Amino acid sequence: MTETPTATKEKPAHRSGLAAAAREFVLIVVGALIVSSILRAFVGQMFIIPSESMQNTLLVGDRVVVEKLTDVKRGDVVVFEDPGGWLGDEESGQKRGSIGRFFEVVGLLPDSSHGHLIKRLIGMPGDKVACCDSKGRLMVNGQPLEEGTYLYPGDAPSAMEFQVTVPAGRVFVMGDHRSESGDSRVHLSDTGPDGGNPGDAAFVPMDKITGRAILVVWPANRFDKLEVPDTFKSIPAAGPAPDKPSISLTPPPK
Repeated sequence: MTETPTATKEKPAHRSGLAAAAREFVLIVVGALIVSSILRAFVGQMFIIPSESMQNTLLVGDRVVVEKLTDVKRGDVVVFEDPGGWLGDEESGQKRGSIGRFFEVVGLLPDSSHGHLIKRLIGMPGDKVACCDSKGRLMVNGQPLEEGTYLYPGDAPSAMEFQVTVPAGRVFVMGDHRSESGDSRVHLSDTGPDGGNPGDAAFVPMDKITGRAILVVWPANRFDKLEVPDTFKSIPAAGPAPDKPSISLTPPPK
């Protein structure tokens, strides 16, 4: 007796089509997350401004784009990791939960700035930064800065007088809202997070700089480029950068 071959049941076409579409969707999502993570790590990312220290250049809640491809220079607005103990002077962003943090890491949400600060870079390695001249202006390598375009209205360039030489591999930073900024000046007598010399904590290691802020992208009515003020373009070249900072809390000669 001849057996009749058992008919093979075929999967419905719509089911196989749905499975293929699901696989394609997952691949697209995973690919997008990988690309976003790479861009965040090496090209740029977005940060939320957490404090008043950069008013009125940047307001609390502003979203800024920070790029990581070019070297920083005097006058740039820079984002950096806390060098050690700075965040006790001013509030940082609120840390998100695990899901929110995941979306930050892959670049789908702006960084909440937890553990980071944002300031204006005033002195590069080897620069001599001093406050103040006979007209009350901050000086870099003997050149007074005209800070009216970015300094918070009514603020003095600095309420404290000092003279420093920025050491190798570090920078000196200040907020544009000087009276509300826990910046390099505040830490001129502090040791670093692991001890060391007085004043070590005042200078931000260059390897802790995340990048330079180049755009305010939100709120929409504040969309603007962040450019280096003209006053920084005429500063004389820096001298040799010492291994250790030189710090004096006495006023410079008038």
